[in-house]
Amino acid sequence: MNENLLAISNIRVNPINGFGNLGNPTNPTATFTNFISSTLGLMTMIAAIWFLFVFLSGAYGIISSGGNKNAYEEARGKITSGAIGLIVVISASFAIDLIGYLIGFDLILNPGEMINRIRL
Repeated sequence: MNENLLAISNIRVNPINGFGNLGNPTNPTATFTNFISSTLGLMTMIAAIWFLFVFLSGAYGIISSGGNKNAYEEARGKITSGAIGLIVVISASFAIDLIGYLIGFDLILNPGEMINRIRL
């Protein structure tokens, strides 16, 4: 047999350990829960920063409208849509929690604990 072929050669591959606890977690449900929690927190922070950007942009538009009614209404619409977006993002987690509670998954935002309860 030809030992020079890569497919039949005997190459040892070391396992990939990943970054931090993600590569070889001792408690995968806690790792998954932390991942979901961190993702939701990050998305909420991004939404808050976006709202701040839209709010400041709208405020600058109102200040610089100079009596132009159309520019004023456009800037006011930016602020309104930014506030509505932020309210939707924040209320989405409460709505998901409420829906999970109503259908019997009271731990829908804590998937690690829900998986542990299913396993038992």
